[in-house]
Amino acid sequence: MTLSSAMKRSKPGYRARLAAMAPRERRAAAVVAGCAALLVLSLFLALGIGAVSISPGVIGRLILNALGAEFVWETETRDALVFWSIRVPRVAAGCLVGAALALAGATMQGIFRNPLADPALIGVSSGAALAAVAVIVVGGGMVGTLPPEIRAFALPVAALAGGLTATLIVYRLGSVGGQIMAATTLLAGVAITAIAQAGIGFLIFLSDEQQLRDLSFWTLGSVAGLNWSLLLPAAVLMAGPILLLPRLAGALNAMLLGERESFHLGHDPQRVKRLAIGLSAVAVGGAVSISGVIGFVGLVVPHIVRLLAGPDHRWLLPGTALLGAGLFLLADLLARMIVLPAELPIGVVTALVGGPFFIWLLVRRRDWG
Repeated sequence: MTLSSAMKRSKPGYRARLAAMAPRERRAAAVVAGCAALLVLSLFLALGIGAVSISPGVIGRLILNALGAEFVWETETRDALVFWSIRVPRVAAGCLVGAALALAGATMQGIFRNPLADPALIGVSSGAALAAVAVIVVGGGMVGTLPPEIRAFALPVAALAGGLTATLIVYRLGSVGGQIMAATTLLAGVAITAIAQAGIGFLIFLSDEQQLRDLSFWTLGSVAGLNWSLLLPAAVLMAGPILLLPRLAGALNAMLLGERESFHLGHDPQRVKRLAIGLSAVAVGGAVSISGVIGFVGLVVPHIVRLLAGPDHRWLLPGTALLGAGLFLLADLLARMIVLPAELPIGVVTALVGGPFFIWLLVRRRDWG
């Protein structure tokens, strides 16, 4: 009798537990597949619905024509212009922003072992917003002196720099003896967020009417008016964390057991924290740089996937990225359809959904102790 067979026989219910794992994994895989299906549906709806409607057949012909296929009929020039110049960049931005914010939220919740953790808690969004508002209010004259080909990048670059700076400050404040203290880091993030919000309020007080309109729309979030030249630099920044964060699934699963247990399982908790926080900061900074401040995506989406698929980050992280992208597209579609021909800031829609969900989480945690 081998050692492994003896262990199996000595542990009652071993085969039952092994068999019970398969249904959970099948359910998790089905949830991820469902998130992918929702994303595909959201893509077609977001690409086709708007002030100019484009039917699924026309969308298919436009895509096939771009791939080199030729049809005997011609697609309307207006549809092609709206599709490639307006809808596709906007939808691509929505997918990236939704996936980045949701992944960062799931990672923060795993790192801090706190289901109420959100990327905004580490100050990234507020730092990015403060830098962008400063460029709009104070740096308008300086931006006007830049060459036209780089002038459009001033706001996204400033937002990204502000987000990374806030994260670096929080990281320094939350590090004690070379180790990142989770509670201290969260408290430092709250403090940096409060300071940044005070700075934004002061700059809004100094702004004129036109600047105030720009600020109010930007601080509430939007992916309207994006083009490829603005999207591509931020897309490069967000693509790295979106691809790399799911590779931390095993380490995040170990972190759920505690830092000491994670170390004994072969992971370096401090290195995992540094890498996860750094990647999350880049992801959120890149998202905020093109979409503005959009709340609750990083809080709501991971919880939905966790409730359906379970806490295993091997399924939670990819499912969160897919669902975040799909739900963000649906929220953006709702934002631009409610008050046609005008558009609501997408942050209003996400707050209306995320606020009640956050209250429900608080009540649930209170009832469960």
